Amino acid sequence: MTTVQGARRRRWLPFSPWHLVLVPVALLFALPLAWLVMSSFMTNAQINKFPPTIIPDSLHLDGYRYVLNNALFPRWFLNSSIVALVVVVGNLVFGVLAGYAFARLRFGGSKTMLTLMLGTLVIPFQITMIPTFLIMKKLGLIDTLGALIVPSLVTPFAVFLFRQFFLSLPREIEEAAWIDGCSRLKALWLVVVPLARPALGTVAVLTFLTTWNDLAWPLIAINNDHNYTLQLGLATFQGQHRTQWSAVMAGNLIAVVPVLVAFLATQRTFIQSLTSSAVKG
Repeated sequence: MTTVQGARRRRWLPFSPWHLVLVPVALLFALPLAWLVMSSFMTNAQINKFPPTIIPDSLHLDGYRYVLNNALFPRWFLNSSIVALVVVVGNLVFGVLAGYAFARLRFGGSKTMLTLMLGTLVIPFQITMIPTFLIMKKLGLIDTLGALIVPSLVTPFAVFLFRQFFLSLPREIEEAAWIDGCSRLKALWLVVVPLARPALGTVAVLTFLTTWNDLAWPLIAINNDHNYTLQLGLATFQGQHRTQWSAVMAGNLIAVVPVLVAFLATQRTFIQSLTSSAVKG
């Protein structure tokens, strides 16, 4: 009976009924991005017009000229790229090592350490902001890119996600590698890590997204405009008395492109990780 009903539904509706709900919701979430794209090709006068113009009568490149003619914009883009890439690599390397240790090794206080580490996830950034600043100052990293990299080299979320994924892998895979003469560390890098591509993709894209869009910490740790990240540099386009909205929209659209590329490149592994490993406890 169920098969017959499914065949009838596919005959009249060639897709899942859930799509009737998901498509309008997706379009609703896409509206801000569409407005960002359209606004980036408007002038300040068109953006400030009331009532606002959804589709402009003419397209302009004033915002892109303002952004690209700014001599520091390429430097800001490079700074954000360096910080984001180093932080992503750090979270992948240290997250894999720590996650594997919590998933496979049994040592004194491991559960307590894991609980304390996960407890830091609920601590707001505003509480750790001053201690982190003082530590970076003691290390002499304030006003350098190191101040943006070091505090984020490994995060509890990355460690936890890798731990959950490694718990879902059967131990027999590693035991077979040990029988073939691999050490534990060699088995990790040659056998386990290649199987952890979904978790690697998820941690990479989420870490990249968080680091690339971060504004609060760079605003505190960086004073020299040559060391600004892209988000911090774009904030300078907004003045107290006048804001270059066309430049802000154009700059933000340029900043969004790497995030979209990163997500589209890891979309399949991202979804696979969320559906396969996040439930294991």
